[in-house]
Amino acid sequence: MFGLDRTELLFLVLVAIAVGGVILALIFPYLVPAEGEDRVRNLVTNARSGEARRRPRTSQLIDNQKDKRRAKLQDTLKQIDDRARQKKGAVPLRLQISRAGYSISVARFWMISGAAGAVLYVLPLLFGFPWYIGVLSGIVGAFGLPRWFLLSAAKRRQKIFLEDLADAVDVMVRGLKAGLPLSDAMRVIATESGPPLGPEFMEVVEGQRLGVTIDQGLERMFDRVPLPEVSFLGIVISIQSKSGGNLSEALANLSRVLRERKKLKGKIRAMSQEARSSAAIIGSLPFVMVGTLLFMSPGFLDPLLYSSTGHMVLAGAGVWMLAGILMMRSMINFDI
Repeated sequence: MFGLDRTELLFLVLVAIAVGGVILALIFPYLVPAEGEDRVRNLVTNARSGEARRRPRTSQLIDNQKDKRRAKLQDTLKQIDDRARQKKGAVPLRLQISRAGYSISVARFWMISGAAGAVLYVLPLLFGFPWYIGVLSGIVGAFGLPRWFLLSAAKRRQKIFLEDLADAVDVMVRGLKAGLPLSDAMRVIATESGPPLGPEFMEVVEGQRLGVTIDQGLERMFDRVPLPEVSFLGIVISIQSKSGGNLSEALANLSRVLRERKKLKGKIRAMSQEARSSAAIIGSLPFVMVGTLLFMSPGFLDPLLYSSTGHMVLAGAGVWMLAGILMMRSMINFDI
């Protein structure tokens, strides 16, 4: 009876993991944060307007130049919007591996996934579980765990990158004010910063030797590190390089925006900590109660665990639990 009890519980756990993995795989490519063009557009416009106020409008020639620059700015923003729309959709596996910070090939990743699936298929059979438990466990091991590992590694990498990005922008501002070209300022960041910030900027610097512009290099950086802050940096540099203006002032404003965003995220996390704790307690209560009943009164839940009606009740409860957890997660997470 004890073996059957473990079989049923393991089957339910694997079903929940498989359903959650499928849902995550379907909705994750569309959970891309906003590009933030409006905020950067305001940032650059403020820098340009501040510079314009210091210039006397004495001739029609200056007005014509401003009209041309405004037209270039609008064209640049339109091109950025078009590229952002084209990139929305499913993320290729090779790009997911790159975002996680690994350099393995897609074929090697599938070999590792197949090995993980085979191991998780054999393990339940060795412990006496039915074959369908092994099949479900193998599917989770081949398609669920490797993708989850990539997503977790990518999130950790993006978090470390974001911690150092504001300081990197400050280094560029100081370099530009000291008279250094933008490429040299980026080289300083690439050589002095640790991973993942340093290697990402080194990709941009090395790409210039092969004829890749800074705009294109930052666009590729955004593909590897899909953060709104990286998009802000690329948009600011792209607009200023095509329409002119004080790049150091725009980057200084960008650095201030990045630091304010970081402070705001910390405040929101502190204010929502109570809701997070409540969600964790509510989500864990059913499992705690089931474990307590199995320990204190092992036969009390037998009708639920060893009957077809009980299995249907457990399946329905699992679906509702998953829906409730996803809903609570969406309520306590905030996009900035």
